[in-house]
Amino acid sequence: MMTTWTVQNGRLVLHNGPEEAAAATDIAAARPVWIDLVSPTPEEVRAVQSALRLEIPTREEMQEIESSSRLYKEGDALFLTAPFLYGVEMGEFGSTAITFVLTGETLVTVRYATPKAFAVFAARAQRQPGLLSSADAVMLHLFEQVVDRLADILERIGADMDRASQLAFRTARARIKASAKDADLKDVLITLGQVGEVTTRASETLLGLSRILTFVGAEKATAVRRENQGLIKTLVRDVRSLVEHANFLNNKANFLLDAVLGIINVEQNAIIKTFTVASVALMPPTLVASIYGMNFQLMPELHWKLGYPLALVLMVVSAVLPIYYFRRKGWL
Repeated sequence: MMTTWTVQNGRLVLHNGPEEAAAATDIAAARPVWIDLVSPTPEEVRAVQSALRLEIPTREEMQEIESSSRLYKEGDALFLTAPFLYGVEMGEFGSTAITFVLTGETLVTVRYATPKAFAVFAARAQRQPGLLSSADAVMLHLFEQVVDRLADILERIGADMDRASQLAFRTARARIKASAKDADLKDVLITLGQVGEVTTRASETLLGLSRILTFVGAEKATAVRRENQGLIKTLVRDVRSLVEHANFLNNKANFLLDAVLGIINVEQNAIIKTFTVASVALMPPTLVASIYGMNFQLMPELHWKLGYPLALVLMVVSAVLPIYYFRRKGWL
């Protein structure tokens, strides 16, 4: 789908769908400030390329990881591609490559998913057409919305991690049923796994934004209007602070993961120790029973009237003595 955004006389003019804006002549005549291509059709791509006289990267080209393939300049147009986090609210999150093509008059975004920051910015732009004053302003305000969204995600992740931390250590101290304890620790491990995944993808998005802003900053004399250049410095500072916060959350997640695994190991060791003590305590009675279970003819004890009760007493004593010894040593 293709959406074109145009500001005329201070009012926003929005065109949706190929039936309204797929012709190259219509796009050129409208002089849009922003063209948003979401899973575009070949016809839409050709119309934009013909109207703006540039080549839109394919989906395969957007997936390339080389900096020269993601950040480059052709004529007066900047081509900027970075991975963006999406789908955190639905629980089916992932990263999608989004390309920003910045020309003097128009910003073209090419994407195959919809991060929430794009939807929020589109709603804001309809209320505040001033956000679409120029193509570079659209791009920078979009980046600003992405940064705000990532800050909210990292804040929520921090809260989830605090709850997981409290649950893990409270579970370790509490004397409750093992099944409930195991369920709580399992929930903590799942939460930490999700936190680590989201934090990693958020860091990937921040890294991509940092590279884009560095590239745009080097080209700002020709690509960004003077009144918008200050926003680049603000975005760079915000991205750096979020990168540091994401690294802190990663380190905290690793610490909590080690702590939870340590708690699980302690509980498993206690269970293994119980089985070990039980097996050691049963070894002497088993030895006694094995001796008197042999079928030799010359075994005087077999003819004793008190042989059977004495054997039972001997087995009980031989089982109790190791347990008493373990308790004296503090192993139980």
